Amino acid sequence: MLRYLPLALLFAGGAAVAADPPKDQKPKYETREPHDPDGLGKFYQGREIALVMGHRAAGWLERPEREKEEAPTKLLKALALKEGMTVADVGAGSGYHAFRMAKEVGKTGRILAVDIQQEMLDLMAARKKKDKVENVELLLGTDKDPKLPAGKVDLILMVDVYHELEFPHEMGEKLVAALKPGGRLVFVEFRLEDDAVPIKLVHKMSERQVMKEMAEFKELEHKTTVKTLPWQHVIVFEKAKGGKK
Repeated sequence: MLRYLPLALLFAGGAAVAADPPKDQKPKYETREPHDPDGLGKFYQGREIALVMGHRAAGWLERPEREKEEAPTKLLKALALKEGMTVADVGAGSGYHAFRMAKEVGKTGRILAVDIQQEMLDLMAARKKKDKVENVELLLGTDKDPKLPAGKVDLILMVDVYHELEFPHEMGEKLVAALKPGGRLVFVEFRLEDDAVPIKLVHKMSERQVMKEMAEFKELEHKTTVKTLPWQHVIVFEKAKGGKK
């Protein structure tokens, strides 16, 4: 989720101590002090994991300036959604993208809107009722499991979310397992490569870092990176159709 440099947001969450790995196995995570005040102090493959945005800042996700700053209409077009698809919006927040995608997949498709905060799900439930939307399903995930059905999802979208996952490796395993063969895993992240993007450092990710972390999953192949959005890149992976490579 989003983090402006000048905007003070309420964060929730904290660093957790992972179980000790076998002695011959290097720990997946490490803790460091000092660390970025906007991060957990917990590091994965060299990057610090960011604090999660609290539900009380959800109104900012619906700000009218978002179209100009992030061009979500361009993002929606880049996703190339089709009638009947099953799409997961992981870290859906207020449902900003979920409800837009619901129109694209139509009555025969469905959107699985996942969040770890019940308050966010409550916001989306209210919108579902108000707008009479029937093809958005709400799922309460955990910090290690989005609770998606295995092998059933055509596309998984994470918009400014992945950098906040407290257990990215464990979540990655679940996300890959949820994809159908040929399904796509899409990361939308603020470009670390661009100093002009006015987002706090720990809430940015480089394309190279995303590629590095997804290299853990041999079923995935990088298909493309869309670089036409104002502040973000859209990094797209596809699950192998014939199983593991």
